[in-house]
Parts: sequence; C-alpha cells; structure tokens
Amino acid sequence: MTAHQAFHPVAGLCRVLGVSPSGYFAWRKRPLSARARADVEFAAEIEAIHRESRGTYGVPRIHAELAARGLHVGRKRVARLMRGAGLQGVSRRKPFRTTVRDETARPAPDLVDRQFTSAGPNQLWVADITYVPTWAGFLYLAVVLDVWSRRVIGWAMEAHLRTELVLAALDMAVAQRRPTDVIHHSDQGCQYTSVAFGKRCREAGVRPSMGSVGDAYDNALCESFFATLECELLDRQHFRTQADARLAVFDFIEGWYNPRRRHSALEHLSPMIFERTHVRDDRTVPAGSTIDQEGAIALSPSESLR
Repeated sequence: MTAHQAFHPVAGLCRVLGVSPSGYFAWRKRPLSARARADVEFAAEIEAIHRESRGTYGVPRIHAELAARGLHVGRKRVARLMRGAGLQGVSRRKPFRTTVRDETARPAPDLVDRQFTSAGPNQLWVADITYVPTWAGFLYLAVVLDVWSRRVIGWAMEAHLRTELVLAALDMAVAQRRPTDVIHHSDQGCQYTSVAFGKRCREAGVRPSMGSVGDAYDNALCESFFATLECELLDRQHFRTQADARLAVFDFIEGWYNPRRRHSALEHLSPMIFERTHVRDDRTVPAGSTIDQEGAIALSPSESLR
C-alpha cells in the first residue's frame, strides 16, 4: 500500500484489500514483535556467516555455526531466513577422468574394503587426483587425506599427470606426519601402480592399498573432498593463469578447508579443530609431541629425527 498510495487514495486501497484505514495506520505505527526483531538479527548473522564461508554454506553448516556462536535457532527457521535473503549452498559438477590404469602393472591389495573409518591419526590415508581448469590449460592436483580428521596432509599441483605429481603429495604427507605403519589407499591409476611410487612407500613405512577399477565408491572419501573443492571453488572461479589457480587452491586448502570449514562427519568441526580437540582427549599424539594453536601435530625432536 505504501508503494501505491502516491497513485491511489489509502481509503480505496484499504477497501480493495478488505481492511479498515484505521487498522492500516495502527499497523504502521505498531513496533515489530519480539520474533520479528529476532528474525532481523538472525538474518544479519546468517548473511555474515554465509559471506565468511565464501558463499558456500547451506542450512546445516550455518545452523552449526550459529550454535557455535551461542545463537540457538531451529534449522527450519534458518532455512526460512535463508530463502528470504536469497542465500543457498553450492552444488557439484560432473566428474572428469584423471587417472588411467596401467594394464601391465600389478595393483596393491584392497586393505580398506570401503571401510573409511579410523580410530586415530596416521592409520588410514586416502589419495587421488583431480583437474583444475585454467585459461592456460589444465593443472592437476594430487592430495592425501587423513581419514580420521579429513585433513589434507599432503598435496601437489603440476601441469602433467606423471608419477612425480603423486610422489610430491606423498612426500609432503610423510614429512608432516612421520607415519610408521599407515595404509595409503588410492585407485589403480598408473601413477599409484608405478615402481617409483611403490619404492617410496616402502621407504616411508607406508602400506599401499587400491580399490577396484572404475568404482568411485572404493575411494569415496577422497572423491567427497574433490566434490567439495569443485563446487566451493573450481565451479565458482575462472583462472586466467596457472599461477592464479595455484594460489586459489592453496588458499582453499590451507586457509579455509583445513583450519575453518565445518565438516558434517566431524561433529561440524573443521579438520584442524577436530584434531586439536580429539587428539588431546584421546592422547594419541606421539610421546613428547604437542598440538599447536592451529591444531597441527608438532612432533618432539626425537620423533622429528626418525
């Protein structure tokens, strides 16, 4: 009515809408109800959280973030306020094949059998490769995740799919974690069945494991991370240069995913916060080691020299 009263008398508008003019003017002067005022405050907080999440969070993670900030509100109310503000999470892109099996290579046995659970750090790692499109051609990203905390502990990017790519990601994971008998699970891509990769695993005390051919469920946990990367970063940005892509992936993994992004499988904690919270509780850190403020496992001098 306010928008149209410059063209039509208020009395006429009220008559058409079936309300009295006195009721309309009383409504105009009436203050917002307590619930309406709360909705305004919650909506502002939800918009801030959505912006801080780089526009990726949907209802579940925004609800968890509100609870972590001491704001208790129902999920349906969060969904209603998000719809009203035009906010939503992100969706996923179609897969693209990055690894090809070497028919002459003998794969490692499947030591996981789709049981992607772990009682502590450095018991089970998963690894895979995806592509990052740029205007200057594809980059390829290899990652290693610790199943226990879903943390990316090793990753590397190159403009090729040679074995050196997965070796660099493995070397980073080994340097950070110093495993003694960890399972490294991947697909049967030629990079993972290569002689050089098998030799490096033996040197590092890593036990290779591989799923069956052409079955994404056999490495579902790593596929899930790539789906997150793709829908929250790669589908939302276009990279002119490979340098731009490298910086963006670095920022996503080390600046967002590991330290801050809430994970539904981790009690809606980020991987680093989950490690910081649960490693202390479970006392699974090597003797003499500590957890730093960012949640990283800091090895003791004796462990670092192993």
